[in-house]
Amino acid sequence: MTFKTRSYQAELLDNDDIPAKDLYQNLRELDFINHTLGGHSVVLDGIKYFINSVLKINIENKILTINSKHANISNISENIVIYEIGSGGGDNLRAIGKYLNHKHIPHQLGGVDLKEDCVRFAESYNLNSVQINYQIADYQLVTFPNGKPHIIFNSLFCHHFRDEALIEMLRWMHQNAQVGFIIADLHRHPLAYYSIKWLTQLFSKSYLVKNDAPLSVLRGFTRNEWKILLEKAEIKHYKIKWKWAFRWLILVEN
Repeated sequence: MTFKTRSYQAELLDNDDIPAKDLYQNLRELDFINHTLGGHSVVLDGIKYFINSVLKINIENKILTINSKHANISNISENIVIYEIGSGGGDNLRAIGKYLNHKHIPHQLGGVDLKEDCVRFAESYNLNSVQINYQIADYQLVTFPNGKPHIIFNSLFCHHFRDEALIEMLRWMHQNAQVGFIIADLHRHPLAYYSIKWLTQLFSKSYLVKNDAPLSVLRGFTRNEWKILLEKAEIKHYKIKWKWAFRWLILVEN
């Protein structure tokens, strides 16, 4: 077992012929893992960074534009638009919606996933208080009915891609987010690997989770690898923050 380089072994979740009941069990357990091990909080930290620390958004002719940095945008009177690519079961978007509702921040949320079963699962979990619009599409083919979103993010999505495709994704996110984008993904580390392998073998009822959770860590990243990927994507201004449990939070301002 080596942790020096990324694994490119395919995950079972990347297959196209997963029975819906098996996929749904996987998505329910991923929601639990993200809630328990801090995955949702990492994404929320990124959202809070942009809302509370970075930009002030003014409304001119019903178009939201960047006015000045280092100001608060929690009092805007039109929606802040946030999209997730690779949205899976939608648990991150639901967590964001609950947070924005609690802060009384008007918003519009959207999710994009290539798997129809993922989107149908996410739609079935839509809450009356959290409305999310989903699209079944490759992220590069998503349509934004009201123009480019302010923030685009993904979580545990990047490690599914080889470096060349990931660099292309970074460029796409940079070009399509008005304010900036957020990435939350795994830190490749022996403790992370053996911990999740042990936990999932003991508690998971999903063969997808048991196989893919430790493999996802092997497909994860080091800090230096993120620096190389971002620089190859010609992104100069970024922040890389380590978060518990063994997660990276990448913040890129446009």
